Amino acid sequence: MTFSRTSDQPRKRRKRKCAVKSCRAEFEPRSISHKACGSVCAELLAVAQRQRAERKQEQEDRAATKKALEKFKRKPTWLLEAQKVFNAYRREVCRIAGHRCISCGLPLDWSGNQVDAGHYRSVGSAAHLRFVEQNVWAQCKHCNKHLAGNHVSYRIGLIARIGQAAVEALEADQTERKYSIPELREIITTYRRKLKELQKEAA
Repeated sequence: MTFSRTSDQPRKRRKRKCAVKSCRAEFEPRSISHKACGSVCAELLAVAQRQRAERKQEQEDRAATKKALEKFKRKPTWLLEAQKVFNAYRREVCRIAGHRCISCGLPLDWSGNQVDAGHYRSVGSAAHLRFVEQNVWAQCKHCNKHLAGNHVSYRIGLIARIGQAAVEALEADQTERKYSIPELREIITTYRRKLKELQKEAA
């Protein structure tokens, strides 16, 4: 024999924890949407929700502005951005590997902006190799800036790192590479992703 609950027996609501993290007190909610234990916590939740909505709107506004500005970006701007991301990736590769300066062989100071991504064949004389990984290695600013790349020592260091045959192949490489804006955007996307993956693995 079964008994059913009569209408005069109120249904007991299941207790819920307050949604405010600093509170988390248990209370009986009046409805499904009731998430705070009292008026003080309700106000705190309302403030937090407004702040989240404002942050989301700000992010959407920044994304919309960025997208709008990209329509006016010329190829040289895309090229500089791609080079910046690519260079950051190559520096990170060398930092994680514990490499010294490719030219002078001295330890590199990674604590500040003291390390360059030095091109063996410079961008000025071999722009087609600006995004070739074996052509770019971590170099101290003294060698890269004050010694104009310290090329002779760079070659010695590069041979020790990748081998004589690879260096000669790099020196003989005259393959024409003209990067379109879509290709530069792809380079930026690719090397940003690779840089994040490296940093995540190293963390």
